[in-house]
Amino acid sequence: MGQQVSFTIQTINTQNDGDDRGLVDMNGDFLDDIVSIGRQNIQIFYQQTDGALSEINIPTTFADYPASWSMAAGDFDGNGYNDLLYGGGSGVTFMKANNTGTGYTEISGSEFVFSQRSNFIDINNDGNLDAFVCHDVEPNVFYINDGSGNLLYNQGSLGDYPTGGNYGSVWVDFDNDRDMDLFIAKCGGEAPRRDNEMHINNGDGTFTEVAAVMNLEDDMQTWSSAWADYDNDGDLDIWIGASTTADGFHRLMRNNGDGTFTDVIEDSGLTLFTDTDIENATHDFNNDGFADIITAGKILYGNGDLTFNIIPGAPFGSAFGDVNNDGFIDAFGAGTLLINNANSNNWLKINTIGTQSNLNGIGARIEISSALGNQMRDIRSGEGFRYMSSLNAHFGLAQDTTIDTVTVYWPSGVIDVLNDVDVNQTLTIIEGATLGLDDNTVKNLILYPNPAVDVLNLSDISQFESPFYSIFDMSGKRVMNGSLDNQRLNISQLAEGVYILRVADRHTRKAQKFSKKR
Repeated sequence: MGQQVSFTIQTINTQNDGDDRGLVDMNGDFLDDIVSIGRQNIQIFYQQTDGALSEINIPTTFADYPASWSMAAGDFDGNGYNDLLYGGGSGVTFMKANNTGTGYTEISGSEFVFSQRSNFIDINNDGNLDAFVCHDVEPNVFYINDGSGNLLYNQGSLGDYPTGGNYGSVWVDFDNDRDMDLFIAKCGGEAPRRDNEMHINNGDGTFTEVAAVMNLEDDMQTWSSAWADYDNDGDLDIWIGASTTADGFHRLMRNNGDGTFTDVIEDSGLTLFTDTDIENATHDFNNDGFADIITAGKILYGNGDLTFNIIPGAPFGSAFGDVNNDGFIDAFGAGTLLINNANSNNWLKINTIGTQSNLNGIGARIEISSALGNQMRDIRSGEGFRYMSSLNAHFGLAQDTTIDTVTVYWPSGVIDVLNDVDVNQTLTIIEGATLGLDDNTVKNLILYPNPAVDVLNLSDISQFESPFYSIFDMSGKRVMNGSLDNQRLNISQLAEGVYILRVADRHTRKAQKFSKKR
């Protein structure tokens, strides 16, 4: 196990007892700020470049619904300042930041929503940030962005059990097809009501619930999960933390890479971990390059092989981010800031700025390669159950002194690659800023027939390892994508026209134009 870390406790004078919810940038400088919210105010402690905190209390109009159950952050109108979502027990309130980040407009719907976990995510991948809210007693709800910064209410199709039971939603790319899938941790009531759900993104704006065939449908009681590549083998695994063990124990699910998961907790060192909590999150707290789990006041330090060491003395129920910009993950909750005392390990932080994708880059996948191996992070708004953590991607690097490659897979399908990156720095990556395949379409795939009607054949994909494909129209919009399991693509749903097919894996990217005819 790598070096353990300790925390220094600092009291923060927050005004909103019980609603200390966030550690996330609020003024567009990518430094994580402390956020405490009330019915008529947003109290922010802005992180300064010298590590100091500058307190500002921003009055708001009365929020119809407080963030009693959860808060999410994201810039859904694209003005450069994060907006907030309050998940209340009777409805949902949005606080929309003005164009200077100094004031907020309250927007509350009339719909009854017994909110649980909430997220910002581009559900239909149109480049605009949408919102999703778990409903405890009805089917889930979501809000589709109309492109003008208005969020339109919808209910149904993403978790439809009649009496709900939806607690902890998290959006992840578990199958490496470069779009975000939805996992819902469920709790309460009869066994079918608390069956966890996995909704696979079909790449065309629709989703299919397949938890049972993936071995993720379980009627244990859980409020949240923590997704990370715990064995650094190139795909996301999952810790599902039980909120009570009365109906089942914790599960540690290894991603088998074939659309299924296997519970490997027996050999993980966690069978004696009988503590329970509603909050489960993952970060690399000691920067050793292996993802850790934090829950119930303990850090389960990952060893990079799906085994863990249980160490007490960690924060309970917190938002996570880097509050002093030293490259180590800190925590905030209940008026208390816990500052990571750090160690000698190296690190990298990445800020994402979307252009074709949403401005935050929420839904992007970032992968790095160094002597330590490969690591990955998804940019997510809303993890664990209640809190909003940093939107910056954070990587621990142990004693590695250089990073071979940094690759960003954007929701739009754009890929940015940086080589020979120094450690112990923060990178800001703008979508499309690096010259790559997306700027130079080359004729290095053999496709036939071309033009094609319903099926497009690829002559050879043996040079790829676990490839995925994306199809773009000539405006650059991604119109199809998914894992490439064989050499035949069904393109029957495409309209007549000219497109670009790109096939890629972690090391190789190739593209070719083709025509679709009727």
